[in-house]
Amino acid sequence: MEELLQLKSYIEQGCYNDALLLIGDMEEMGRDDKVSKIESFLDILLLHIIKKHAEKRTTRSWEASIQNSADMICRINKRRKAGGYYLSSEDLERAIRESWKTALRRASLEAFEGRYDDTEIAQKVDISRIEQEALQLIVRTQGGKYS
Repeated sequence: MEELLQLKSYIEQGCYNDALLLIGDMEEMGRDDKVSKIESFLDILLLHIIKKHAEKRTTRSWEASIQNSADMICRINKRRKAGGYYLSSEDLERAIRESWKTALRRASLEAFEGRYDDTEIAQKVDISRIEQEALQLIVRTQGGKYS
């Protein structure tokens, strides 16, 4: 809200360059918020896919969480008015790699009733396969349209 009042003030004073800079900052803050939300859902998505692969089983709850996370990632990632996406498929791949450690650590607390640490859980799964599965699920949920 403070930024909007500052923007109004810049426009009223005719400080258009300052107003444009502030608009750029506001756009960046909005994008950062979207990316942060996407990363949170990526953590949850990967957590359940890791548990599924490590334990070689699944539950309806895990599957529901996986699909819900993919749905939310797609919903948040879509630019409604401008069209396109906040994160391209390459950006999503990078975000998945960056979320890996957090998701693995959380999975180690939940999989096998927490008997294994993150290093031991990592040895039970194929990291690249899980990353690929996560990305494919997101792209498929979006309708196969990411650029």
